[in-house]
Amino acid sequence: MSTNNNKVTGAFALMDSLVRHNVSHIFGYPGGAILPIYDELYNWEKKNKIRHILTRHEQGAAHAADAYARSTGKVGVCFATSGPGATNLVTGIATAQMDSVPLVVVTGQVARPFIGTDAFQEVDIFGITLPIVKHSYVVRDPRNMAQIVCEAFYIASHGRPGPVLIDIPKDVGLEKFIYQPVDIKNIYIAGCRPTFDIKTKQIIKIINIIKQSNQPLLYVGGGSIIANAHDLIRKFAVKFQIPITTTLMGKGIIDENHDLALGMLGMHGTAYANFAVSECDLLIALGARFDDRVTGKLDEFACNAKVVHIDIDPAEVGKNRIPQVAVIGDVRNVLDQVLKYVEKDESLNIIPDQTRSWRERILVWKHHYPLLIPRNVDYLSPQEIIAMLSKLVPDAYFTTDVGQHQMWSAQFLRVLPRHWLSSAGLGTMGYGLPAAIGVQIARPKDKVICISGDASFQMNIQELGTIAQYNLPVKIIIINNKWQGMVRQWQQAFYGERYSHSNMEKGAPNFAKLAKSFGILGLQLDLRSNISHILEAFLYHNGPCVLDCKVVEDENCYPMVAPGKSNSQMIGIAKQAKLTKNFINQSIL
Repeated sequence: MSTNNNKVTGAFALMDSLVRHNVSHIFGYPGGAILPIYDELYNWEKKNKIRHILTRHEQGAAHAADAYARSTGKVGVCFATSGPGATNLVTGIATAQMDSVPLVVVTGQVARPFIGTDAFQEVDIFGITLPIVKHSYVVRDPRNMAQIVCEAFYIASHGRPGPVLIDIPKDVGLEKFIYQPVDIKNIYIAGCRPTFDIKTKQIIKIINIIKQSNQPLLYVGGGSIIANAHDLIRKFAVKFQIPITTTLMGKGIIDENHDLALGMLGMHGTAYANFAVSECDLLIALGARFDDRVTGKLDEFACNAKVVHIDIDPAEVGKNRIPQVAVIGDVRNVLDQVLKYVEKDESLNIIPDQTRSWRERILVWKHHYPLLIPRNVDYLSPQEIIAMLSKLVPDAYFTTDVGQHQMWSAQFLRVLPRHWLSSAGLGTMGYGLPAAIGVQIARPKDKVICISGDASFQMNIQELGTIAQYNLPVKIIIINNKWQGMVRQWQQAFYGERYSHSNMEKGAPNFAKLAKSFGILGLQLDLRSNISHILEAFLYHNGPCVLDCKVVEDENCYPMVAPGKSNSQMIGIAKQAKLTKNFINQSIL
């Protein structure tokens, strides 16, 4: 669209700037203060320049935009009006901030003359969200709109990604002015420092510390997914024969059937990953932040190891653990330069058998402490259902909510990079369903599966209406144990089995019938003998489907590291250990 120097509105400048940034989808919900923007959006949609997805709640819009960004690597965009519309976004903004997701969040605001007067639906969303955004703007002059949008996209996506808020007063959206677009290529923001290339001396330090190690371990976090570093991490691991463990956010960075893959570490990580991190002599952290759910008792986390920490955010390096070698930079770029340097000088290669005994030791742990899938003729096992899903649709995108089903999914799903979408840092119940909407909009031809719990699902259950409106073929599986499962598990383990307000049976809907009321196929799975038949009907239905799985109520998620304990002190691993006289290294228990 060309303005030909005619006057346009601030709302036009916003939409034009979004389109110039290749925004194809917006998730949102209209209201009074943002109506000028929605009125302009109407024109752009008629010309097929952009598409708006109407969610049933603003939180759903934020989560959908978040998952859209995670699955594509692009910046997600969501709209909401002032007051309650804006505050309903807060949980979604915080979720994106904690997991480093690039979002541009546009909120309506009361007209400039009314700001500060407690006008109808006025709230200081700029102030409310200051701790949970990467940056914020209030557009006081429509002439600044294009520049602000350019800056917002740059800030959201460069360095460590995160959400950026643009608050637009109603009269700014209506005011006309002579519009001059901003050249995206020439955008410069004072204070945004570029990411510097790794220095040769840092490369040499990394290589030397690896050469001195016999028990190295790669600890890979979400920063590596953001950097699209999966191919280089696999190459790096194979080159130096270093086992890999991932955080919840790093899941998908490597095929978990690979010989070097140890799965997830931490509170509900695999036993062998937690043993490995407790016994390693070198820990190479790639885009990870030493989160408490990973480290357990911090001063006993990899306590015998030297640490190499590579991360794009300087604030994270040294925050929880002081590294021997620190590199600030994009994980992909850093590993690329290290590998290129090694290829130039063969003398820098490690001895091929240097880590053999370490890898063999890990194989023993894998043998004696596998992840077990309970199989009982009379009961449905959540682990068995999730493991079967992974086998039936290995290329699917999986979203989850938060709780036991999330941890079982992390343990048993085998996913590709950017195919795993879960609220890790904030632990947001209600994330999974709207997240699946965002992924399905971004990937219309791919299989998208939401794994939820009966408690989590009810947090944003209204988004079934969005799925129905757009006929999105999202598949939703509910691991229904009639409890807030993880809360019940903690109450059982640490609170004397006092189950205070964690049972969800009373007042629970019939999820299959509820789905049907939205025009969505609803199925129910009660018997283990029907798993294969029902799962196939569920997965290959031509349209959206909800599957309510009535699983065993008191199943717990193990292994589990109790609060304040080290990662080697896991609850539940006795169930995993196979009886054998050849078991070694029992001292670590």
